[in-house]
Amino acid sequence: MFTLNDNKPIWIRDDEHGFLLGKIIDIGSDNVTVQLINNTTTKVLPYDSIFQAEEYDKDVDDNCALMYLNEATLLNNIRRRYKKDLIYTYVANILIAINPYKQLSNLYSIDAIKRYNGKSLGIMPPHVYAIGDKAYRDMRRVKQSQSIIISGESGAGKTESAKYVLRYLTESYGVHNGQIEDRINESNPLLEAFGNAKTTRNNNSSRFGKFIEVHFNDKHRVVGGYISHYLLEKSRVCVQSKDERNYHVFYQLCAGASESTRRELRLSSPDNFHYLNRGCTQYFCNSQAEKLLSKTSRSQDFISKGPLHDPQLDDLNNFNECNQSMDQMGLTTQDKLNIYSTVAAVLHVGNIDFEDNPESTKGGCKITSTTEKSLSITAEMLGLDQHDLRNALITRVLMTKTASRSKETVISVPLKVHEAQNARDALAKAIYIRLFDQIVAFVNKSIPFSSSTSYIGILDIAGFEYFPINSFEQFCTNYCNEKLQQFFNERILKEEQLLYEKEGLGLKKISYIDNQDCIDLVEAKTTGCFDLLDEESKLPTPRPEHFTNEVYNRNKGHPRLNFPRKSKLRTSRGIRDDEGFLVQHFAGSVVYSTAQFIEKNNDALHVSLLSLAQESRNSFIKSLFSNVSEHEKSVGKLNFISVGSKFRSQLSDLLNKLRRTDISFIRCIKPNLQMVPNLFEGGHILSQLQCSGMVSVLDLMQQGFPSRTQFSELYRMYKSYLPKELARLDPRLFCKALFKALNLRDTDFKFGLTKNLAVLISKVKKWILWTRWKKAQWWVLSVIKLKNKILYRRQCLIDIQRHIRMHLVYKRYAPQIQGLVKVKVLYEQVSSMEKIVRQMKLNKEQVYKSVQQLRQRIDQLVNEITNRSVNSTYIDNAYNELVSLIDREFRRLKQVLAQQEVKEEEHLKKIQMELEHEKTKKIVEKKRLEQEQEEFRQRSAMAQHQREQAQLKGKLTADETKHRKKRQVKETDEEDRFAEMNERERRDYDLARRLALETGDEADLPELQQPYRRLINPKYNFNRYTYAELRDSINTSCDWELLQACREELRQRVKLFYAWK
Repeated sequence: MFTLNDNKPIWIRDDEHGFLLGKIIDIGSDNVTVQLINNTTTKVLPYDSIFQAEEYDKDVDDNCALMYLNEATLLNNIRRRYKKDLIYTYVANILIAINPYKQLSNLYSIDAIKRYNGKSLGIMPPHVYAIGDKAYRDMRRVKQSQSIIISGESGAGKTESAKYVLRYLTESYGVHNGQIEDRINESNPLLEAFGNAKTTRNNNSSRFGKFIEVHFNDKHRVVGGYISHYLLEKSRVCVQSKDERNYHVFYQLCAGASESTRRELRLSSPDNFHYLNRGCTQYFCNSQAEKLLSKTSRSQDFISKGPLHDPQLDDLNNFNECNQSMDQMGLTTQDKLNIYSTVAAVLHVGNIDFEDNPESTKGGCKITSTTEKSLSITAEMLGLDQHDLRNALITRVLMTKTASRSKETVISVPLKVHEAQNARDALAKAIYIRLFDQIVAFVNKSIPFSSSTSYIGILDIAGFEYFPINSFEQFCTNYCNEKLQQFFNERILKEEQLLYEKEGLGLKKISYIDNQDCIDLVEAKTTGCFDLLDEESKLPTPRPEHFTNEVYNRNKGHPRLNFPRKSKLRTSRGIRDDEGFLVQHFAGSVVYSTAQFIEKNNDALHVSLLSLAQESRNSFIKSLFSNVSEHEKSVGKLNFISVGSKFRSQLSDLLNKLRRTDISFIRCIKPNLQMVPNLFEGGHILSQLQCSGMVSVLDLMQQGFPSRTQFSELYRMYKSYLPKELARLDPRLFCKALFKALNLRDTDFKFGLTKNLAVLISKVKKWILWTRWKKAQWWVLSVIKLKNKILYRRQCLIDIQRHIRMHLVYKRYAPQIQGLVKVKVLYEQVSSMEKIVRQMKLNKEQVYKSVQQLRQRIDQLVNEITNRSVNSTYIDNAYNELVSLIDREFRRLKQVLAQQEVKEEEHLKKIQMELEHEKTKKIVEKKRLEQEQEEFRQRSAMAQHQREQAQLKGKLTADETKHRKKRQVKETDEEDRFAEMNERERRDYDLARRLALETGDEADLPELQQPYRRLINPKYNFNRYTYAELRDSINTSCDWELLQACREELRQRVKLFYAWK
């Protein structure tokens, strides 16, 4: 008899939990009917939505050790480990790290670092330290630089993982050079202060990418480092959303600086600064730091709502850490004052405001009288002339040439209010970006290297981002993630499959979504978004609407480009077609608003402000603007420096650098959207695993061979031990004979053209280690056994003494002990009486007093037995008297309680009769409604049955046999196309659902379409037939044509089921 999966549980897809356990109860040609294990709910699902299940409680360090390698068992293994606070898991050599959102004791201690030193991957439990040690050992073994790519969503823990890898390398291999080690580690507080900020998804979100190189000398010891940074989010300097903050350093300076420093820098509450008061103005601090916070520094939100809390953030203490970090970098007191003064100057620049100038005939503006003081403070801090700064903010200089081109005329053009505000913001952003560049330069200067032979690079860059409104920063970030995902596909998936093809192993090709077309949409010459944006920015009057239309016109029919109205989110559908566009990324579809693309893509400062900054009396400000290209100094309307092109070039250099190194991957996962500990949102995590390529890696590992060696190398290992007859063998033939002699299964190895790819090698090494360890254990256990025997005899001596002494004491005090045992039993009876009294409703206090009198008499008797020498007769008489009193009182209490219960039962019966009467009426009414619904359903079913009978009477067309092969080829192509469309649709669905849950937005999320399936026999539609009904039709039908169609459908279903299994 055919059994459905031997009644074993399987995993089925679920939006909320990722997967749920169920059992197969029926199979069809397109779908499988499954019943959930925890309830009686049944679901009809396609074959690609169900997966084989392991034991539910089983968890392993490496997911490749599971019997069934699929996304469901991967998610369940991670879930089981997360509940045990085991946040790290391997998929082969890739580390999956779940952010616990809490401190885990001893996980990152110095002892933990020592335990992982020199250990091969897999010997110790999964850990970020193991990846760091693997990179170091590979660097020494193959004498090639290494890179560790840390990726994940915002809030997944990328920055913390990078810090732990950095700490491991410096603590393990940089202790000899203490100053360099300290400076590399101490650079983190400084960079986080100037480059991290609070967002809605992460309280300590890195708003820039960085590639940290730890350099080693020929003795493989740390000698220095170098930090490259990418795409600092400059718009955050001027504006943030309501629940977000500007960069940490602004709040740290307001909260942590001394009173004299704040007075000198004219700093007060964040409420008083335009660049801070439109976002969140609360500080991060604990209860102790809150007491030390100056009252003048507190914002209104801080006073009314209290501080923000995060175990890793404290603005007051973080300022001190930032200050100490600068000291560690070797910065002088004047250097630090210059940096803080520049940060304060940015805040004061933001307080300068403008209004229309009624005296201007050309529609110019002027600085408001209320912000003249801010202008004066800004000019003083930047070392500029106040009059010159005023003119540079409200006017723009243009240069025109005569027809003969021999003379040039300088024209001063007044700016309108919004143009002056843009110029002010551009100045603030230019100052802060150059200051950040200088901070990184300070760090690099403090960790120089001169004798480097190799390095280990740690890449920490922003993960895939999607918000209700996405702008140029998200566009660049997601483009970067597309490139890194492509690099991951090439390095892990594509190169591995090319090796198998080159070796002629004939393994099944692993499918993954190639995102080259999406990358081309962004970076292709002339038609890519970056080139179109640069082209638009160079026009005399660039407009975002024109740029958006050009993107559509130049990329008509592109599979990755669409209109915002096609989005699954209602807020995104509100964007007009000329205001944005939708891009289908590898992780899901994102709608970008192009309103500020042109402004954010221009990194140039207009020449009036640039020249003014270069002539500053403040040497530090002057140095920030010293390295300016001739293009930036040019005067004119088309002054433009492309941010997108610069970032594309930086990213290309980074990828070239990564390709020259060996790579290790750490995939950071965000367990929930609320950023709280001990909450595992399966659907949210599954989406991240799919987007990060982990599912494709599992497919590759299931069919692949992670260990490989050359035939010649394996032959050379045994050659010296072989007799002359075997030594003459060809290396390939020798390897075949060796594996045959070892009785290896064909599934354990494959012979390629040049290499032997085998699981055996790693197993043999593991067996040798296990054997040696077992022998050492036997000697240790023998010594321990002898020690335990000596300790056991010593303990037996003590037990003998204890029993003898106990016997003597018991013999002497036996009457008193027996009396106490009997009397103390009475306490339990009194306690029972007290419980009865608590249930009484009448005379409760009076009865309770009498019970307490009995307890007092028992206490009195116990004291007499304990403190006086009394004989057994006295104890027995007193005990019997108490027993009789307690029995009499107990009987009386039970009678009272019984009477009380009788009255309550009569009352309850009366209420129950009324309820039964009401229930009977409802049942009668319900039966009537159900009867009406059943009659309606039967009529509908009859009509449906008649329609189906009419369809079954259709005839096959005459030319069906002639074109069958052609139609099968066409349908196969259609199925492949629909499969890819279904995968993209599912990822868009997951992304939209997560964003809707996170923002509270209403998302129209229809059910996912079922995968396209071809009908086996168009004349009959068996989609409604269950497996059992098909068998019955075969056994009972007299229609030969129907019988053949049923047999073919049944054969196809069983074939599909076993193919899935």
